[in-house]
Amino acid sequence: MGLFLAVHTLFLCSLMIHGSWAFFPNFWSKIMFLAWNSHTHQSITEEALLLITRDLFQEIPNLQGRTLDPQLFQGSFTASELFKAYYGSQETVSTKQYQQAVSEIVQANVAMDFLSSTRNDPQLHFDSERLKEASALLQSIRRLAVQSLQAGDESGARHRLGSLLHSLQDFYSHSNWVEMGYRKIHSTLLGNAEEIGPVAPENMQTCRDCDHWTCNDNILEKINKKKLLTSGYYKNYPTKPPGKCSHGGPFDQSRHRSARGGINKDSTSLSFSPHHYLHNEAAHLATMATVSVLQDLRDTVGTQAFLRLLNVGAETVLSFVIDTTGSMFDEISAARRRAHSIILDRQGTIHQPSQYVLVPFHDPGVGPLYRTTDPDQFIDLLGSLSALGGGDEPEMCLTALQLALVNTPPLSEIFVFTDASPKDKHLQNAVEALILHKRSKVTFLLTEDPSRTGGVKTGTGRRRRESLSPDRFSIYTNLSAISGGLTVFSTDKEIQDVSVLIQDNTVSAGVTLLHIEKDSPSHASPYIFCVDPAVKNIIIHISGELLDFTIYDPSGQSQYLFSKRGDLAVIECFVGFCRVSLLSPTPGEWRIKMVNRGTIRVNVLGQSTIDFLYHFAVPANGSHPGLSRLEGRPASGVPTFLVLAVTGLSTDSALTFSHVTLLGTNGESLERVTLNATDTGGEFIGEVATLPSQPFSVKITGNDNEGNIIERASAELNHVAQVLIQVPTAPPLYPGKSAHLWVNISNSGATREFVVMVTDDRKFVNSWTPDRLSVAQNRTSQVRIDLTTPVGAELGSVVSVCVTVKAADRSDLNFAVLHLSVADPNPDLLPPSCIQSAVRDSCPSLSQKSCSQASWSTNLLFSDQGHSGIAGMQLQQGQGLLNLTGDPGKQGVQLRKGQGRLNLTGLDMGAEVVGTYTSNCCSLKAELFLWDTAGNQGLCNILVPQQRASGYIHTASRIQTLFTMLLFHIGGLLLQLVN
Repeated sequence: MGLFLAVHTLFLCSLMIHGSWAFFPNFWSKIMFLAWNSHTHQSITEEALLLITRDLFQEIPNLQGRTLDPQLFQGSFTASELFKAYYGSQETVSTKQYQQAVSEIVQANVAMDFLSSTRNDPQLHFDSERLKEASALLQSIRRLAVQSLQAGDESGARHRLGSLLHSLQDFYSHSNWVEMGYRKIHSTLLGNAEEIGPVAPENMQTCRDCDHWTCNDNILEKINKKKLLTSGYYKNYPTKPPGKCSHGGPFDQSRHRSARGGINKDSTSLSFSPHHYLHNEAAHLATMATVSVLQDLRDTVGTQAFLRLLNVGAETVLSFVIDTTGSMFDEISAARRRAHSIILDRQGTIHQPSQYVLVPFHDPGVGPLYRTTDPDQFIDLLGSLSALGGGDEPEMCLTALQLALVNTPPLSEIFVFTDASPKDKHLQNAVEALILHKRSKVTFLLTEDPSRTGGVKTGTGRRRRESLSPDRFSIYTNLSAISGGLTVFSTDKEIQDVSVLIQDNTVSAGVTLLHIEKDSPSHASPYIFCVDPAVKNIIIHISGELLDFTIYDPSGQSQYLFSKRGDLAVIECFVGFCRVSLLSPTPGEWRIKMVNRGTIRVNVLGQSTIDFLYHFAVPANGSHPGLSRLEGRPASGVPTFLVLAVTGLSTDSALTFSHVTLLGTNGESLERVTLNATDTGGEFIGEVATLPSQPFSVKITGNDNEGNIIERASAELNHVAQVLIQVPTAPPLYPGKSAHLWVNISNSGATREFVVMVTDDRKFVNSWTPDRLSVAQNRTSQVRIDLTTPVGAELGSVVSVCVTVKAADRSDLNFAVLHLSVADPNPDLLPPSCIQSAVRDSCPSLSQKSCSQASWSTNLLFSDQGHSGIAGMQLQQGQGLLNLTGDPGKQGVQLRKGQGRLNLTGLDMGAEVVGTYTSNCCSLKAELFLWDTAGNQGLCNILVPQQRASGYIHTASRIQTLFTMLLFHIGGLLLQLVN
């Protein structure tokens, strides 16, 4: 079925499906309904994230001490252009990690329109006049996002931020905020829900009938004139009272009941948005509100945590999993020396690793996990490892690898050093799920030949028994193959030299040009990879027993395995591993011929800013026209699309990408997918006619303006499944409490029995039922998972739960990875506040000309009623100057209007913040926004009271103010005693 036929079919199907409505979810919606000029949740979120990143680069110096010129990037620009200008045009800096973080936020945003648990909830979409409830829910989600970031759970924070932004953006499309004439964002939408503004009462009519495509006068004039907020009702969730506004559009049956019509501004389409003429205004405000929330989040959690949220500067990570039993002395030394070499080589450059992860293990101990951004601390940690004890097979390797996967960012490389088989084989499916979920590459460095079954390894340690199986390392080879990594068998003597592959695999802007796994020892046809002018530093890794090797450049010149240094390459071979470094790679087609014994794997690596991310998607099951990302393995038997985001492109890029090839493990072509560009820069989509039944990887192909072929490969292996796992909603976890979640198991194959396995990295899971179930074809069954959170669990910390469902005959398998966060059962819901006292030099009646010659000032005491602490404040109204101090005697800080938000979290202002506001008499009031560290927003109004005679406040008023401050202090002392 062709792409546009699929669009038409999806459109007809979606007319019969129910759901909520909002800004279109993503680019696919605009294709569906020919609303090309519409803004979507995807485009709004991506634009806001790009704008906040630009602002970060304007404020934060790079390693050369330079910031981004504020005059740059005022129009349309791409992430690649932004990063290139900030880091310098000579640096090879990829935006892949950044765009991965953006993608996580966007996917969480658009999923709000697809999930059955969220798409019909009026509080999540500001529908049905549930405005105050929606505002309170926004605050709750924001608190969870802040807690996740403060606990180091960036992935959980992205998920919560995405859902928060969806609801926030819907406010401007679904309410009458724009119709009331506002062209600025709602300043207290995430503040106290009671301060959102007056909402039209339930018994008050808000709309009149409209029978036209365009309803430009259906909201009653008195509603907008009185600034009463309202929003459209959608279908029957809940039932619309007579006279209320409808959402409108073809999926909203309530539009046929009085008041007929609708008010949504979701798109530019007349058929879907009765207020389509205000779509651009609503989208602009939604974008600015998104930027504001992002800025508030940065101010609350701090710049460094916010940078980690966006994966800015997170190009490479060093992640080691190391066996510490007695026979591992040489391997530990090799890991330490290699890490030290990498750190020294890249220190002070943008290519230095942004994070270091270490998980030691033996039997039965695993860990502790070490995670740091300090390279010196990492070297010290490696130096503290001792190869002691042990001496027998097997070890707890998979438990340690699972811990590393959970705590390492997506798209990372993880290196495992061991000489023992895994004792914890039951974790294989869970580890495989985490590898594919995070698209991380795992490489095993093994110092034991798998053909050996006896003898004693040199060193202090591990005696091999004659009964050891020759395939005891097969789990490692399977996991590395799935991830696109290598399994390298080496010796104690050569492990240091072989570990150079760590240095090669952790370069910044690393790309894969070719990945194959060759089983046959016969002389196969040559393997081809293309070199283009945008790629450099090309290195070939070959693991396995290589008997012969020849490489040919585009002109046909060749070099053989045993000419270690020639005109084309430098070739180094060790036991079980060869490294080929191309000297001056000419653009064009290069060929490799190999003869091998047993299985070998080949990775052709390079450095380039041009790379790609991809995911599989299916038509959304709801009235929102869009593509919903598939989590887990792609499913057979359903329309499937491949969505790709190409990095490294500029707004005027001459690069074009024509197709994707799905490759078998030997590099053979299984399916060719034609690509269509979307209107989102660097995004492409292709319909997959037939998903291969065998494992496959993905390669994208294009051309530059000089005709050079550009190819990039993604080395991980995809498998097709007929069983799908969906989690409609995930509950919050509270310390000391039990919770459960429901998982839907859907089967598109023949009726069969499935085995369910649930694991987690923190042992919160108690049980699941059933653990074995029969599911009929095209039917869905449920599994209940019960969890208990320990009393001392850290707020905001995350537990990763992996659900794997395997056919009893082992013919099919799929997985889902859930990240559940520990929430505060008694969250801080109280906003910060202020007390005004002692107004001095107040203003008598003065003319407009002389008011600037007189001034007034007042003392202010700021406090957080919820005791989480004041995080920041902003002077929204007033022309004066606010001086702030914490403890007496400390130097204060100043705040003016237009200065933006003042962040107080790092200023050590003390438990209470005292301030003095001073202004001339032309401005008689001021308004301050306050934020606490829990994300609550408060409002502080500063006024000049009427004066009787002198320039000092009346004695009675002064006594009343002092009494109020006394009560405030007494109340604070009582709260401390209670707590």
